[in-house]
Amino acid sequence: MEFINFLKFLWKHKNLLIIIPLVTVIISFFLVKNLADTYVSKSQIATGIIDESRHLLDKETNSSAQQQQIAQSFSNLIEIMKLKKLINQVSYQLILHDLTSNTPFKKPSKLFQGMNQAAREHAIEVFKRKFQRMEPLDYYNKDQNGLNELLREMKYDERNLREDLNIVRDEDSDFISVSFQSANPQLSAFVVNVLCREFINYYTNTIRQNETDAVTFLGNLLNEKREALNRKTAQLQNYKIENGVLNLEEQSKGIFDQIMVYNDRKQQAEKDVASNNGALAAINAKFDPKDRSYIEATLNKYNTAVVGTQEQLHALTDRYVRSNFAPQYKVQIDSLTRQLEREINLTSDKYITNPLTGKDALVAQKITLEVARDLAKYGLNAIDRALGELNAKFNRLVPFDATVKTYSFELDIASKEYLEVLNKYNETNLKSTFSIKLRQVDLATPDAAEPSKKMLLIILAGMGALVICVVILFAIYFFDETIKLPTELVAQTSLPSLGYLNTVTGGTLDLRKLWDVEHRDKMKHFKELIRSIRFEIDQELKGEKVISITSLAHHEGKTVLALSLAYSYSMINKKVLLIDGNFYNPTITNTAQPHLYLEDYFKNTPSNYENVSGTTTVIGNHGGDVTLLELSDEKFISTRFAELKNKYDVIIVETPALSTLNKSKEWILFANKVVAVFEANKPVKKSQKEDLNYLRNLEGKFAGWVLNKASLPED
Repeated sequence: MEFINFLKFLWKHKNLLIIIPLVTVIISFFLVKNLADTYVSKSQIATGIIDESRHLLDKETNSSAQQQQIAQSFSNLIEIMKLKKLINQVSYQLILHDLTSNTPFKKPSKLFQGMNQAAREHAIEVFKRKFQRMEPLDYYNKDQNGLNELLREMKYDERNLREDLNIVRDEDSDFISVSFQSANPQLSAFVVNVLCREFINYYTNTIRQNETDAVTFLGNLLNEKREALNRKTAQLQNYKIENGVLNLEEQSKGIFDQIMVYNDRKQQAEKDVASNNGALAAINAKFDPKDRSYIEATLNKYNTAVVGTQEQLHALTDRYVRSNFAPQYKVQIDSLTRQLEREINLTSDKYITNPLTGKDALVAQKITLEVARDLAKYGLNAIDRALGELNAKFNRLVPFDATVKTYSFELDIASKEYLEVLNKYNETNLKSTFSIKLRQVDLATPDAAEPSKKMLLIILAGMGALVICVVILFAIYFFDETIKLPTELVAQTSLPSLGYLNTVTGGTLDLRKLWDVEHRDKMKHFKELIRSIRFEIDQELKGEKVISITSLAHHEGKTVLALSLAYSYSMINKKVLLIDGNFYNPTITNTAQPHLYLEDYFKNTPSNYENVSGTTTVIGNHGGDVTLLELSDEKFISTRFAELKNKYDVIIVETPALSTLNKSKEWILFANKVVAVFEANKPVKKSQKEDLNYLRNLEGKFAGWVLNKASLPED
């Protein structure tokens, strides 16, 4: 609904929407008809960033490049190309061309034409020097500032060149496009070619210098790391030679293994000694002193042989242990062991024990156990000495191992640093050999003029004006708080509506003439609306007769409504009395020229009772600063209204506006229903809120609003 209303609002201002765009189109036509044709020259620069044929040796590195890195590389190249120093190079070349050529690119400016030969030569010298050194002009130097002013007048300065210069990457390709547009095709091609050449030279020299510095730095660093690695290697070798260290890890491992073997043998020997001592203790407990002396006396000769064999066995066992258990000693030990067993058995066979006892076997067993125990004890001592020697050797290796590990750790760090720098050096050297090499794929050439955009500019100007008008009208419509519809009036006042009246232009207050004009559609619609309002008022009156017509402000249309209602009621054969209660503006009185006036009728004098006849339809007033209750008291006025109700079917009273305070409210005291008129296309003011509250407090006495001069469809 709001959109439809907005369209209606636009249609109401259709002349504005037609005239303004039309005027804009006409003005645009005269502005653009003399515009010069534009010529665009374009060139492309191959970067090699994503060209696989130029990354054969570093393909692996290039394949891992992410799209973001590639986009960043192109962005860096484009921003370098837009550097002020490069644009200045183009400016210098342009002005030098115009200063030295008979066919300049542009028409000389006033400052250019005013230069004499000496000034030209000086300008050429300065511009050449600035171009060779890639230096900007010094604005604080009076001489150079004048040359800069010359560039601005010729529009060769950086700001003007940037406006027509376009540098972009061609979608996802490997090329950067450079284009320039101007009114001279030679100028466009010249700017593009100079900028591409200067950019390639600047970038190439910068990259080459950076790569050379990087390779030189890494080369020097590589030599330092190589020398440090050689020093650490020589230091470790000298230490090993000076201390006789061959392979500490293998040596320490061998000694440790021997210590473990001797520990095992020691545990076994200790076990044998303990077991043999226990067995001997048990055997000794079975002999008494007499048996022992007998045995020692009889076996002395054979014991001597056993003891000698035992000593040989002890010496051989000692050599066996010291030789780290060499196998050849094991054979000799086994032979002596068997010999010792035979000698022990011989003592058992040749001599017997005391006949009184049967302990000869125990004696032989005892001797065998004693021999085994002694062998185990002597072997234990030899093992302890060997363990002491091995532990001493192992302890001597500990400080050597710590020092060697320190040297080895330092050597390992130096080696890693050297390899890292070497890899970086090789990588940088390779990249410097196959680094990105920019090249201008094709030279910019003068091209034909671009298709004329004059018609497009004219159309855009017209459409832009139309859009601006629509936007402005929309803003006016959106922020417009004026009331145009009865529903809006009801929404803002919270009071009911009886209907509305359309605008009738060129009318007259002669009701008969207005009512009889049949050929005017607006008048027909007006009559239908009056009839509708009359019907709604009848429904509200419910047999009552007095209708008071008021408004919030003056000149809202009360008189037209009152006269129209009076005439409409007379058309249905009702006796109607129209009272002009508006002392402030007695329009009805001035129009109807009645014979009876309020000041005469409502005065409490006997002579006035006969002044009203049944045929009187209008009671006027003399105007002035007077109110109803100032004419007579409330009781007498009520009596007068009662007489009028007996004579007339409908009594219509036009009252002053509510802004007159009590002047309107005094009339409303005697009315049965109150009708308020509100003129359309006006807002409800904040100052009128008190009057609205008054109407709300009337409750059932207020019949409703009549929206006057509304612009609504008739169907």
